[in-house]
Amino acid sequence: MYSHTARRQQPVSTKSLCMTAVCMTVVFMMTFMPRIPIPFGYAHLGDAVIFLLILFLPRRQAGFAASIGSAFSDLLGGFPIWILPTLVIKWVMVEIVFRMAAIPAEGEGPSVLSMRMLLAFSVSALWMVIAYAGSGALLYGSAGAGLLMTPGLIGEGIVNVAAAVAVGAALQKAAACL
Repeated sequence: MYSHTARRQQPVSTKSLCMTAVCMTVVFMMTFMPRIPIPFGYAHLGDAVIFLLILFLPRRQAGFAASIGSAFSDLLGGFPIWILPTLVIKWVMVEIVFRMAAIPAEGEGPSVLSMRMLLAFSVSALWMVIAYAGSGALLYGSAGAGLLMTPGLIGEGIVNVAAAVAVGAALQKAAACL
């Protein structure tokens, strides 16, 4: 079970910095490249990568890679107004999955095909929909703007959960064969 007790912080190693930077780049690429326009933004496959990072990286690294990689996509993609909401939303997405799936701080959690992991991915995606719709309403000064975004965000969440489960299961199966 996930422990809420404070742990002594590990020193940052060159390996962990490089791994985080590489994963941040993968999140950025999958958020930036396959963009599908939706009202007031775009849908992408970056959240599937974020879910996969959660399976294979420690929590802090996954949080930084998810938040900063996604925020860079907003910056370079012409949506700088979304940088602050994205930083918070993506970090909370990582936290939701780590806490719900009871993944210890050092990784090694349950299988991607477990009901617990599927529920954690789904709740994290639901958070993303609600948080981005709420942020859209605040940023654009209209609840209607947030509501216009919701169908596209729901579709994005469903596709990202399905993609993460499919790719994660394949990666776990490949790792088991090694």
